[in-house]
Amino acid sequence: MTRTFFLKLLISNLVIISCVWLGRRHPPLAGLIATMPLTSLIVLLWLHFDNPREKEALTSYVGGVFFGVVPTLFFFGILWLCLRRGIPLGDALGAGCAVWVGAALLHQFLLR
Repeated sequence: MTRTFFLKLLISNLVIISCVWLGRRHPPLAGLIATMPLTSLIVLLWLHFDNPREKEALTSYVGGVFFGVVPTLFFFGILWLCLRRGIPLGDALGAGCAVWVGAALLHQFLLR
């Protein structure tokens, strides 16, 4: 494995660990930071640095992220509603994932 791979791994994990650490102290702020385009930005940069001439791949990726926000909103909306109603986390995650999968399949179908 290359140094670049380990650098990518380190940076990506630091973002996640930072959000978890912050989430213990300030959950709403951690949620806001987690929804920032940090992950998408990291992936976009990695894609660009791995193959800077592939503009079409970057454009398609950004389009997928843009329209992929909708299924993600459904996931978090269902999860939030379930948790507010006292549904256990495992069941709430299952419901959120099921809705996300349905919305993601529709997302992929509509992008064709």
